[in-house]
Amino acid sequence: MGRIAAFLAAATLATGPVMGADVARAQDARDAQEDVMIVFDGSNSMWGQIEGTAKIEIARDVMGNLLGSWADDRRVGLMAYGHRNRGDCSDIETLVEPGPGTAATIMERINAISPIGKTPLTTAVEQAAQGLAYTDRPATVVLISDGLESCNRDPCALSGTLEKGGVGFTTHVVGFGLGKNADAESLACIADRTGGQFLSAENASELSEALSRVSTAVAELEPAPEPEPEITVQGPDTAVAGSAFNVSWTPSFEPRDYVTIVPEGADEGVYRDYIRVKERSDGTLRAPSDAGLYELRYVSDASSETRGRASIEITEPEATVSTVDSTHAGSVFPVEWTGTVHPRDYVTIVPQGAEEGAYSDYIRVKDGAEGELRAPADPGLYEVRYVLAQGDRTLASTRIEITAPEVTVSAPDTALAGSEVAVEWTGTVHPRDYVTIVPQGAEEGAYSEYIRVKDGAAGRLKAPADTGLYEVRYMLAKGDRTLASTTIEVTEPEVTVSAPDNALAGASVDISWTGTVDPHDYVTI
Repeated sequence: MGRIAAFLAAATLATGPVMGADVARAQDARDAQEDVMIVFDGSNSMWGQIEGTAKIEIARDVMGNLLGSWADDRRVGLMAYGHRNRGDCSDIETLVEPGPGTAATIMERINAISPIGKTPLTTAVEQAAQGLAYTDRPATVVLISDGLESCNRDPCALSGTLEKGGVGFTTHVVGFGLGKNADAESLACIADRTGGQFLSAENASELSEALSRVSTAVAELEPAPEPEPEITVQGPDTAVAGSAFNVSWTPSFEPRDYVTIVPEGADEGVYRDYIRVKERSDGTLRAPSDAGLYELRYVSDASSETRGRASIEITEPEATVSTVDSTHAGSVFPVEWTGTVHPRDYVTIVPQGAEEGAYSDYIRVKDGAEGELRAPADPGLYEVRYVLAQGDRTLASTRIEITAPEVTVSAPDTALAGSEVAVEWTGTVHPRDYVTIVPQGAEEGAYSEYIRVKDGAAGRLKAPADTGLYEVRYMLAKGDRTLASTTIEVTEPEVTVSAPDNALAGASVDISWTGTVDPHDYVTI
């Protein structure tokens, strides 16, 4: 892979307009003209020839097309690499410090360079940007290249980093004698990531034209906009995981900007719990569920750019939960807790070892410290958990055993179809449990006529209209599980009805019947 022959112009520009005869402001504008650093590649590949002429000579001949009239009123410097030692990736040197009227000196130093070494392009670009304080002022890079980095760094990745961290950082790239190889794509990436131009030159004429176009682009740079002011974000130094805490900011700009909390060092644009700033200067955020170091960020809704930030440490809550050692399936049992983090945290009961975030019957902790839960329908080992609403993370748990209730239900062996049947039960678990009558062998949860057990021990059910074998079941309201059952046979009633053989239309008719089953039965014609 070829090495890079490069001119790098890194520029900063912060001029202000001249108003009338205000000489002081005009002088300020001249003082703010961009500094330019030209970085020259003195690596060995510059001895490669194009149409019988070494690339180093071609570059020297057309250098003046880059150093146009714009260089007269700006401070221009020169950096070179690969010009002193063979195989040395640290061979980078500033030959001319940025200053006014340095064009002739720069040309003199370039003419004295004899290509010899490697191509530490990426490090050279990085050092030039840092030397020009690219994080504080706009900077533009102009790169003329005949190959790619030879010191195991990625210039494309670096250009993205410089553009992201800089103030208006831009790179224009001229590919010199690249041909159709992979280097062209890599160099084009440098320009693309920083919003610059990529130009390809295959001979002296094309290189001259490319440098002229770059020179024009640098000369026509407009004053950079004033950087937007940093926004001050304030919050507590620490907050308990899952808790709500206050945060404030000043100033605020757009109502749809937002303040969020993210892990320290999270990528730009990442957000978690957030609040829109609207027309206010403070609000409430919810801390993440995991302890650690985080950042409060004021983020522009339009650009997803962080405009202000503050550090916050999220600490582990100290919560406890307690309950009885055991209780019957379907029963109500007491629970207590301490260390409430947020009113929407909840206490629940789940099978022992259930996955994080599982829940069944639950209660919100609100501002209390105790409450009641309903036990599951199936006996076994369970856990009562205090769960953080933010992230559904378990903060505390305790074991509880759910046992099978001892329940009985009784009824007559037989009953007439449609008649009322007296039923009794013992071992009531919950007032909303119920007793029902269903065909023998009906599936679990089936029901027809039923009565709630409430706080009683006896009641009456209506037998079905169809004869056959049935079951009277005591049903647990939690899960509709049968706790006890007894068999009952529903038999055909012996009923008669009699009336005259005939009657006049509209006349009253005497009728009679025997074998009454239920007072609500009726005789009709």
